[in-house]
Amino acid sequence: MATAETTAPVAVIVLAAGAGTRMKSRTPKVLHEIGGRSLLVHALTAAEGTGPGELVVVLRHERERVAEHLAEHASEVRVADQDEIPGTGRAVQCGLEQVAAGEGTVLVTYGDVPLLDPATLRELVAAHEAEGAAVTVLSARVPDPAGYGRILRSEDGSEVLGIVEHKDATDEQRAIDEINSGIYAFDLAVLRDALGRTTTDNAQGEMYLTDVLSIARADGRSVRAVVTEDVMMVEGVNDRVQLAQLGAEMNRRILERHMRAGVTIVDPATTWIDADVTIGQDATILPGVQLHGASDIGAEAVIGPDTTLRDTEVGAGAEVVRSHALLAVIGEGATVGPFSYLRAGTDLGAKGKIGGFVETKNAVIGEGAKVPHLSYVGDAVIGEGTNIGAGTIVANYDGVNKHRTTVGRHVRVGSDNVLVAPVTIGDGAATGAGTTVRKDVPAGALGVNAVSQRNMEGWTLRRRAGTPAESAARAALDAEQGSAAQTPAGTAAEEHKEHEQR
Repeated sequence: MATAETTAPVAVIVLAAGAGTRMKSRTPKVLHEIGGRSLLVHALTAAEGTGPGELVVVLRHERERVAEHLAEHASEVRVADQDEIPGTGRAVQCGLEQVAAGEGTVLVTYGDVPLLDPATLRELVAAHEAEGAAVTVLSARVPDPAGYGRILRSEDGSEVLGIVEHKDATDEQRAIDEINSGIYAFDLAVLRDALGRTTTDNAQGEMYLTDVLSIARADGRSVRAVVTEDVMMVEGVNDRVQLAQLGAEMNRRILERHMRAGVTIVDPATTWIDADVTIGQDATILPGVQLHGASDIGAEAVIGPDTTLRDTEVGAGAEVVRSHALLAVIGEGATVGPFSYLRAGTDLGAKGKIGGFVETKNAVIGEGAKVPHLSYVGDAVIGEGTNIGAGTIVANYDGVNKHRTTVGRHVRVGSDNVLVAPVTIGDGAATGAGTTVRKDVPAGALGVNAVSQRNMEGWTLRRRAGTPAESAARAALDAEQGSAAQTPAGTAAEEHKEHEQR
């Protein structure tokens, strides 16, 4: 008997030509996303997992847009175009025009069934070939089969006699709980021949794929069914309600997979993880976390709470708290947040720190370097062991062009600095608080540009008359004058003399 591990179809045809009008969307239905992938890419992932000789996608609605998406995500796929003749039978017939093989098993699936997995398809192919069937349909048993086509079996249950749609079924047939998923394994030669004999002579004026089953049986061939125990596996998306339902179910399965692999997810109800995310053992995902795209979380890392990462790499043992990151790299043992924003091109070295309310962009921050709080670092390189003072801004944009800033190793940048790019601060250098760095600071030097403080006495009384500030200032001055009047004359002079001596 053939096995799922050793059997591969000669071709898989994915039907994605429909308009999906019930989605009420300008976006083609198969391009809507759940779990970080489009519905179509989910379908292609399942198909590719069977190891087919050829993979064909049949398109019609928004053809160019969908084809562009295919070229981006599955460049080896062949595209077939369905013509004006409607129906799934015609769609498959158009797909077969792109199949070079002459014999073997061909699978037919759909572009809107995102939970279908390769293992189920491989089992379908294996059962089909083991029985020597002309057609094998993937079916499921559901508590409420209303609206689905029913599988009609022979008395002994081994053969499929036909498929009857709900609207055409008798009361007895409607009591059947086994439904048609629309996913099939066909003998390729039988499929080509039967479709050539299929017509549009029906109430809908369509070529029905299900007609192939009756033609095969009329020719004396075997038609079988394989029942999947996982009903959600064969559920399709027709509207946004189903999109959300299947998205939630996919997320539940993804979370379960990670937890069984050794990841702690504290609150699955508030955690969303895309299909392509990888997470190392003993990582902890706290409530309110979203991990999107191809994010990679290292072992023993702690993410969250309330954190969103997209296409971001987090090293082992790192911590990211209440922050947002896109196309960033966070090194081993590093810490980020809370309330920080790591934009594309951020690369935080091992044991480095991006603290609270910090934004970074296209910035390489070396091992052990720290940007602790309230800073912006863009288009910059910061060396290992360097500390960036609170409130520092890397002024990278001159209104026309972006420029880079380089800060060396073990530098101490004072609080409230502005580094006006392009500028370089050498290794071991420092800058004073409130410094605007417009010129390079040599290695080991202290960069300052402070001026003497000037106090304009009585400014508030003159310029803010009638305000609470003026009232407060006047009261304070009156109190000071009263205090001075009570001080012995010699005391102030002595204090001044003592101060001068110091």
